[in-house]
Amino acid sequence: MSDHPEGQVLLDFPEQFESERLIIRAPLWGDGASNNEAIKESIEELRPWMPWASKIPSVEESEINIRMSRLEFLERKDLRLLLTLKDGGTIIGSSGLHRIDWKARKFEIGYWIRTSYAKQGFMTEAVNAIADFAITQLKANRIEIRCDERNKRSAHVAQRCGFTLEGILRSEVCGVDGQLTNTMVFSKIRGIEF
Repeated sequence: MSDHPEGQVLLDFPEQFESERLIIRAPLWGDGASNNEAIKESIEELRPWMPWASKIPSVEESEINIRMSRLEFLERKDLRLLLTLKDGGTIIGSSGLHRIDWKARKFEIGYWIRTSYAKQGFMTEAVNAIADFAITQLKANRIEIRCDERNKRSAHVAQRCGFTLEGILRSEVCGVDGQLTNTMVFSKIRGIEF
């Protein structure tokens, strides 16, 4: 549950920013079909890690999800961000700042990349840009990345982006496969890593 002090809804910050190859932006009405294409293409890679990827959503379900994400963004409850190519505007993944604690200025970065754009440095580029956005625009004090200990690719992104492994929460949650899993907790802290 997000800590949402009075006034955060009025907090003004950009809805999009850029990295070298990407436009990173809030979801918009009409993004459902394009996001659905990215999910369909990537479902086998997403299924082991993302509870929502147990089945391929319909285009309508994806549009509903996008619209809900848009509303949460406007309410400052969850800041989902779509990763789009500067060249052509293709949606190549989704990320954002989640589990927000506005009082402590704590954010968690989550992410997934479209299969055809994996292993090209896009996610590292996006996470670095999102962390910078959180630091400069949202005055973050703490930024986390959490991942299943078995998700080596996700952990490597956190490490490449300079996040520190704080520890491993043993048998913390049930994974998508129903088994208890360990969660790696990475962070960047104001005054230490930035």
